[in-house]
Amino acid sequence: MESSIAGNDWMTTAEGARYLRVKHRTLLLWVRQGKLKGYALSGTKRRVWRFRRADLDQALLAKSTDSVIMAPPTVLPKERREF
Repeated sequence: MESSIAGNDWMTTAEGARYLRVKHRTLLLWVRQGKLKGYALSGTKRRVWRFRRADLDQALLAKSTDSVIMAPPTVLPKERREF
């Protein structure tokens, strides 16, 4: 089943969640919060979502750079060390 994800630019909610390694409800929550771009298909009774691989990759890169910038220091400054 991984080959279907690798060869296609568009993904369903289940495929996108598997690609990001999160639950599908988390993926849809991120769409509602504006953290991720999703495309709702029209003409269906329920809302059906599709995701582009490039958008998911961009969200991953943005998330990783945010965590690097916002990461707290791992070593205490010299003034705070008590040895």
